[in-house]
Amino acid sequence: MTNKMPGPARPGIFAFGTIEMNLRRSITRLSAMAAGLVCLGVPAAAHSGLPALQIAQQPVVPTINAPPAVRPVPGQLELSQLIWSTMITVENANRTGDYSVLRQLGSQAFQIGNPPSQLVQVFAGLRATGLDLSTTLLVPPTYTQAPQVVQNGVFRVQGIFQLRPRSVGFDLYYQWEQGRWKIYGIDIIPLKMIEQRDN
Repeated sequence: MTNKMPGPARPGIFAFGTIEMNLRRSITRLSAMAAGLVCLGVPAAAHSGLPALQIAQQPVVPTINAPPAVRPVPGQLELSQLIWSTMITVENANRTGDYSVLRQLGSQAFQIGNPPSQLVQVFAGLRATGLDLSTTLLVPPTYTQAPQVVQNGVFRVQGIFQLRPRSVGFDLYYQWEQGRWKIYGIDIIPLKMIEQRDN
């Protein structure tokens, strides 16, 4: 009687052989897939186990520079509106004695140099004349000199409102700030109209 060696039976050997064959087929398929990926142009790192973030390319973001701020030159209508607005703002401040709004409408330099208490003193003489600046809205301003730029971002305008019995002279400065023209300096002068008489 023949003795048998201890160990798995023959079918077990066949089962191991089947697993080995299947493993070899799986390796073959993986090799074919890897070759296909290379043919498709996929980087080797894509199937090397490296994280995707390490091989991802950063998108190129174009840099767009903001255009420089453009300071418009006031036209005839805009210039008249600026002057009228200044006149009515001063008139309201003279009537109420509150110059905080006038100060807020000014440029930063105007606000720093003119606290409300100081503006009360500055316009004390004009208030004493009793001049009604609201009448300046009835006529267009007449310019005694052409508006001129006195420094970068600041222009000066001088003229007169021809009213009776008293005209109103003005010497105003405006500064371009935060996208609009703001009050930079104010000088308002009551003037008497001189009537021409025939001899």
